[in-house]
Amino acid sequence: MRSIWNGAISFGLVSIPIKLVNATESRSISFRQIHLADGGRIRYRKVCELDEEEVTSAEIGKAYEDADGSMIPISDDDLAQLPLPTAKTIEIVGFVPETSIDPLQVGSAYYIAANGVPAAKPYTLLREALKRSEKVAIAKFALRGRERLGMVRVLGDVIALHGLLWPDEIRQPEGVAPETEVSIRDAELDLADALMDTLGEVELESLHDDYREAVEELIAAKAGGGELAVPEGAGERRGGKVLDLMAALESSVRAAKESRGEGAGGGDGDHAEVTHLPTGKKTAGAKKSASKTASKTASKAAAGKTAADKKTPAKKTAAKKTATGRTAAKKTVAKKTTAKKAPARKRTA
Repeated sequence: MRSIWNGAISFGLVSIPIKLVNATESRSISFRQIHLADGGRIRYRKVCELDEEEVTSAEIGKAYEDADGSMIPISDDDLAQLPLPTAKTIEIVGFVPETSIDPLQVGSAYYIAANGVPAAKPYTLLREALKRSEKVAIAKFALRGRERLGMVRVLGDVIALHGLLWPDEIRQPEGVAPETEVSIRDAELDLADALMDTLGEVELESLHDDYREAVEELIAAKAGGGELAVPEGAGERRGGKVLDLMAALESSVRAAKESRGEGAGGGDGDHAEVTHLPTGKKTAGAKKSASKTASKTASKAAAGKTAADKKTPAKKTAAKKTATGRTAAKKTVAKKTTAKKAPARKRTA
């Protein structure tokens, strides 16, 4: 593989001569612009807006456009004189756990190759040190006219470099999350978990670009003077508003099972039943919990009826005692009244 940058990687006082090689390549199909009338290529010409003459690449330099629109010329010699220690060196500044790197920061990937036999030992030393530490190195390097941030990590027997965005280049996700309050039921989460379990894991090596293959077939058909047979319904936009989230989740689980050659697991209706999900462990737990709750409710209801039945005769007995007490009280009052009305007897001399 052709190197795109030669220099060194510094690890404290250790300097390792290295070469940088692109670790990725684009396989996307590119198109040219043409004139629809005659099929001629549309090309861009670089024209000076002052004299309206076309200029060659050798006549083109760099400039910074100021706020008032004026141009400030900046030459390659000006940039070369800047005090940039990373101009020819990948400078390791520290080590961090790989999990501390936000995936949003990760950009282009490169392989770091040892440049020459003398570089083999220090290269291997850095690789094994990174392996044993289970960390990645954070580095600064200059590439294509600007200083960049990078992550150095081990990939098998090779050291790889990932370009990172500077922290202030990551935009805050303001206004991205839904602003309305949404409540999610446990049953919906159970179905989502079941769908994830049914889909399972995927081997990234097995995935390929279906769209690119379709474009290649289209180009081959056009080149042969024919037309590509498009299946019915192809190109239709899928998706839209989800009117019934539960039904959509159940249908997704059923479709995922069918695609894997499993039974649909649904009932007689159009939607799969939650009780038939083989991987819905949480659903089964929810059923057991509901069953226990129902049993406890029934027990409490029965206990309540028994207590009510026991309390009723007790109330009647208390009422009888109260009535008897009132009757006895009335009799006592009557006796006292009679005693007061009886005339006093005179003593005989």
